[in-house]
Amino acid sequence: MLPKKARVVWEQEFAGGGLAGIAATKSHVVVAGRSPLGTEDLFLCYAADSGKRLWELRYPADGELDYGNSPRATPLIHDGRVYLLGALGHLYCVSLEDGLYEWSRDLFVEFPADERPIWGMCSSPLIVDGQLIINPGAPDAALVALDAETGETLWETPGFPPGYASFIVGTFGNVRQIVGYDKVSLGGWSVKTGKRLWKLVPPQSDDFNVPTPIAVGGRLLVTTENNGTRLYEFAEGGTINPEPVAQNDDLAPDTSTPVVLGNRVFGCWSNLFCLDLDNGLKPIWTGEDQSFRNYVSLIAGEGRVLVTTTTGELLLVDAGAPQLRIISRMRAFEEDSDLHSHPALVGTKLYIRNNDLVRCLELEPPSPRQPSN
Repeated sequence: MLPKKARVVWEQEFAGGGLAGIAATKSHVVVAGRSPLGTEDLFLCYAADSGKRLWELRYPADGELDYGNSPRATPLIHDGRVYLLGALGHLYCVSLEDGLYEWSRDLFVEFPADERPIWGMCSSPLIVDGQLIINPGAPDAALVALDAETGETLWETPGFPPGYASFIVGTFGNVRQIVGYDKVSLGGWSVKTGKRLWKLVPPQSDDFNVPTPIAVGGRLLVTTENNGTRLYEFAEGGTINPEPVAQNDDLAPDTSTPVVLGNRVFGCWSNLFCLDLDNGLKPIWTGEDQSFRNYVSLIAGEGRVLVTTTTGELLLVDAGAPQLRIISRMRAFEEDSDLHSHPALVGTKLYIRNNDLVRCLELEPPSPRQPSN
């Protein structure tokens, strides 16, 4: 149950654009944006308990992209470091504790692509076996692995311009592999060498390839705006079977990534969908609410789905109900917000931002007062 009114633990002003997701631990919260003049990428780190600013990183980043120039990729926190990727290809590794510089790479300069993505670099970096995986989309370096400690290039593999979804690592067909998109296809790559293992071009072209693929028990769930939601199986040896074993054409979001909880898939495209993973992705229910619109962020766990809408409203949905059941709802901000940044949930604390503020909200409702003796 959400509190009836937002319980703000702390808030900080940060009017630097709000597209990248928030990264958080029990001690640190990292937020990405742009400097006030719009000429620099700006990353701020706050103390998770108090909101005190711990450090900042800013650097010049000139360019012109659709939907502004602020970073899109969620910062990656790993092993005492944080990896920060700007939309214009600047990649920095700094200490999480104090923001001290460790190394950096300029991806657009070092790995020049035939065409730059119109929305810039969007895929969040991925750590696999000490390797930092990035996707510059250059002809000779479509996918690149860097040493996570030093930034040194370990391997690079040829391919196509980048897509916008983040990559995942999983075991499919008994082969552990990196899975994600380029501009035109879905693919799998060897973790050790970067060699491409398979390629799948969907029937309908011109997908933006924004929603992140989901590993589901050795199968792969993907969703895009022109090809709907599909579930794939793999052959022994790690190659994908090109025909999906299940498909739903109605859930076809262009940007919002679904979540899976048990045998249910929850996703949003104008309405909120609950699909049956074990029964051909047939709808269990479709729920209407004016706050859903075409994009939401979803967090699932413990029989609940937390929905964050673009207007800044939170909805807690019963994940096991036979139809849409909204357990509670709450406004994260007093007024409607243009909210696209994915929030971070740590325990009962939700770290969330709009275009003006970063907030820490306590989601645990206050305990009822004990009767006095």
